[in-house]
Amino acid sequence: MQEAYPSYYTWRLKLGAWALRLGAWSVLFFLILPILVIIPLSFNAEPFFSFTPGMLKLDPAAYSLKWYASVFHSQNWLLAIRNSFFIGICATFIATTLGTIAAVGLASDAMPQRRLITALLLSPMIVPLIIVAAGMFFFYTRFDLVGTYTGIIIAHAALGVPFVIITVTATLTGFDQSLYRAGLSMGASPFRVFRDVVMPLIRPGVISGALFAFVTSFDEIVLVLFLAGPEQGTIPRQMFAGLREQINPAILAVATLLIIVSIVLLATLEMLRRRSERIRLGE
Repeated sequence: MQEAYPSYYTWRLKLGAWALRLGAWSVLFFLILPILVIIPLSFNAEPFFSFTPGMLKLDPAAYSLKWYASVFHSQNWLLAIRNSFFIGICATFIATTLGTIAAVGLASDAMPQRRLITALLLSPMIVPLIIVAAGMFFFYTRFDLVGTYTGIIIAHAALGVPFVIITVTATLTGFDQSLYRAGLSMGASPFRVFRDVVMPLIRPGVISGALFAFVTSFDEIVLVLFLAGPEQGTIPRQMFAGLREQINPAILAVATLLIIVSIVLLATLEMLRRRSERIRLGE
């Protein structure tokens, strides 16, 4: 099926459109190719990080699921997986709650110094993580939070708050404030109006922010290297340790599983974006 161009498009504009499309696909392929290579390598029957002659010949004997099995039979990997999900879920809950409250407050016209407060709240996204990690380490030592789950969760929540603020603020941009005032005029409390009127309309943005906060926590390694103890190891830290101590395709198997999780999260975000767009347009 041939794509229709506007009637005023000349052959130069059509050529430019095709060139732009080709460039976009080329950049996407360049970025995705290193990730796609990981997937077949994770099924390597040999303990190598390269394609064996048997894999290149598509010999079934050259492929194996043993590295996936080794991940789920390793106490270190199982502990890292449990820690990543536990810390990520707890940090996401805290970041989503605080970020949503902050975004609602920043969306109000009565908020003084909104730009300054917004800049301060978004600073964890701007400051290099190594600086944030070093500062948190010296701060946490005074409260004995280094090497504890509480310290890691708070640190990851601080990194996730800016993402929640950005997504919820973007959702509140199209929110009709007259709905909030109408709820108050009918005698409802501010909390009830927020729960029954505001929250259902901004829920896609809140969920999107929560997913971003979870991915940020799930992927974080710098803070974990500074603040975590032996019992708080996460998947990124275990992968980092595996690359330094014992290289085997089990790391590639975990990376493949993380790719699948990322695809699921991206698909969820796209569904939420489309739903938010339909709500904004009133469809």
